[in-house]
Amino acid sequence: MRGMSVSAREDIVMFARPELDAILSVYGRLVASGDCKDYAIDGLADRAVFSIFRRTSEFPLYRIEKTPANARKQGAWKILAPGGVILKRGHELTALLKFFERKRFQIVE
Repeated sequence: MRGMSVSAREDIVMFARPELDAILSVYGRLVASGDCKDYAIDGLADRAVFSIFRRTSEFPLYRIEKTPANARKQGAWKILAPGGVILKRGHELTALLKFFERKRFQIVE
């Protein structure tokens, strides 16, 4: 954001500090489990995006998006899969991040 005019910064949607803390906490657990290794944060005119990558050179494994314009309709938050499919949508970030706490299926012999 360095080098941007004040008016340009006001037009960008970004995460608040408590929101970013919650997202980074989930990201840290994913890194510890070996599921991902990199992330990116994008502030756009209509939404903020936190992208989670399995490897640095790939497409995002998950995208967590905050779209304030949808807050009254479907909820400001959503988690998207690589193809853009919405995996979960909601009004509250904490409820949305519980998606990552689900236990994965394992084959039992």
